[in-house]
Parts: sequence; C-alpha cells; structure tokens
Amino acid sequence: MKKGIHPEDYRLVVFKDTSNDFAFLTRSCAPARENIKWEDGNEYPLIKMEISSASHPFYTGKMKLVDTAGRIDKFKNRYKHLKK
Repeated sequence: MKKGIHPEDYRLVVFKDTSNDFAFLTRSCAPARENIKWEDGNEYPLIKMEISSASHPFYTGKMKLVDTAGRIDKFKNRYKHLKK
C-alpha cells in the first residue's frame, strides 16, 4: 500500500440500519453527528444507513415488488410540458 494516503484516525463506530434497527460495531473514520450507547455500556458515534446486509433483498432472499409503472407515469406527467 502507498504510504501517507490512508487515514490515521480510525475509531470504533456503530452503524445502524434504519429500516430494521440492525446495528453493528466496527472501526471507521467516517464523520458522525450522533452518539449511541452500545451493549457494552460505552457510548460510540452513530452512523445511520438506509440499507445493510440485514435488509438488502440479495442477502435476505426476499424480493420487494416495486411499482415502476406508477413511477414512470408520474415522471411522464410531471415533465410532459417539456416534450416537443
């Protein structure tokens, strides 16, 4: 690895999946605005995520049906005045 390009300020951080409240503790240098009390009684910086391996359909095996037709119709209706 190249020297001098990797951050030096790694610390323990809790990542929390907001869709199902799954959380895990790992080392990171990502900035955090909130803190959370972890299972060991210590307080750690909290980084919220919208999706993780606990909620992603690929890892869970549960596929969600997405209403793409409705989204496409909404998009077309919203921008139909721009069509020439």
